[in-house]
Amino acid sequence: MFGNLSDRLAQTFKNLRTKGKLTPADIDATLREIRRALLEADVALEVVKEFVGAVRERALGDEVNQALNPAQQVVSIVNDELIKILGGEPRRLQFAKQPPTVIMLAGLQGSGKTTLAGKLANWLKTQNQTPLLVAADLQRPNAVNQLQVLGERVGVPVFAPEPGNGVGDPVRVAKDAIEYAKKQQFTMVLVDTAGRLGIDEEMMQQARDIRDAVNPDEVLFVIDSMVGQDAVNVAKAFETGVGITGVVLTKLDGDARGGAALSVASVTGKPIIFSSTGEGIDAFEPFYPDRMASRILDMGDVISLIEQAQRAFDADEAKAMAEKMAKNQFTLEDFMEQMQQLRKMGSMKSLLAMMPGAGAMREQIENFDEREIDRTEAIIRSMTPTERRDPKILNGSRRLRIAKGSGMTVTDVNSLVNRFEQAAKMMKTMQKGGVPQGMPGMPAGMGGMGMGGAKAKAKGKDKKKGSKSGNPAKRAADEAARLSGAKPTSGEAGNGSAFGL
Repeated sequence: MFGNLSDRLAQTFKNLRTKGKLTPADIDATLREIRRALLEADVALEVVKEFVGAVRERALGDEVNQALNPAQQVVSIVNDELIKILGGEPRRLQFAKQPPTVIMLAGLQGSGKTTLAGKLANWLKTQNQTPLLVAADLQRPNAVNQLQVLGERVGVPVFAPEPGNGVGDPVRVAKDAIEYAKKQQFTMVLVDTAGRLGIDEEMMQQARDIRDAVNPDEVLFVIDSMVGQDAVNVAKAFETGVGITGVVLTKLDGDARGGAALSVASVTGKPIIFSSTGEGIDAFEPFYPDRMASRILDMGDVISLIEQAQRAFDADEAKAMAEKMAKNQFTLEDFMEQMQQLRKMGSMKSLLAMMPGAGAMREQIENFDEREIDRTEAIIRSMTPTERRDPKILNGSRRLRIAKGSGMTVTDVNSLVNRFEQAAKMMKTMQKGGVPQGMPGMPAGMGGMGMGGAKAKAKGKDKKKGSKSGNPAKRAADEAARLSGAKPTSGEAGNGSAFGL
């Protein structure tokens, strides 16, 4: 979402770091670039003026002049001011003193309100709440059916007494839903309201009527992050017409310029509470202004990454896996299990984008093929349990069978096995307190183990009986060599095959 803005700011700060001391002219030149970058990102003009003015006032003061690293101090000031225009401190949902807590969703048609309702309900379940979805959007075709499908998907009941498609009174539905929620002891009620393709008085009046009927604890304005400059006008209209208490950003994974996200909090004066970062039902998270500012400035968001890992990985399983690694018992089955856990955290692109310095490899991240994990899993699933536990028995014929079974090539199978052996060797070295191969300070002549064409162990007593070669002629020669006590021509397990490994 903020790729272009991040690139422009990074280049601006790079030029700034070449200067040991900053003059007022340097500050003005930097602010001109920042202003241009923000305007090109579709940030509202009034927000840009306020932001640049605040940065200039601090940058020309003693805070920068007396700093040991003035360029770094300017970056810190920009980060602080970005956090301010994004809302400052994060704000959580306000819960009712007496359940149920009522949350009303408002916004234009196409902003993603209905999908957001399902995501929010799913998130509330993880917070030990019992939500009820209310289908009060009776105008849009199939809106009620869509909400019912989402409710079934996330395991949340849906209150939908009317079929929708222009039939029914949304105000009556919302009011009856509150009574139903009280009787059934739901702790949260999420009211999905109707939107329009544009702002009109009929839509605003219906939203006000629903608001007055249910007296919501939160009125969340759902806005499409890809709207651009028009987001400011829409936000002002809903703030004036309905009276919102918070903002939810959707489609933050899009490729638009992202100005809405940087403008809406300042324009409405209401905090951004949640953000939707993808199409998946789990692609939903609380909004943290400081973390978003760090992402924009290409400093990464390691805290969110850790939190996602904590949700996806079971502590007991992680401990058991660590013990396996320590005992050198890590297998391809464990490797596949780790990949499946990783997928629970979300797309690899979004995870990599949270790493500090991700902007420098944005092209590689964008070109990353998410299906690579599916291909790897297909290869492992095509192996027998014995082969997964002991990849050393994978000779040429076995690899050919696995390649055909997974729809891949022998080269793909060889590549996976090599990567796994390298990873296992690195983990084993690190468990012993050593330095993994390829790291600085690694003595020369240590390569080759675990790679294609790996060196055989020097002592005969360390050799293990290998599997038979996939080449019939070579297999016959090996058998004859073993019977005569000579060294087999194809090498021992893992050291050779009909495919040149």
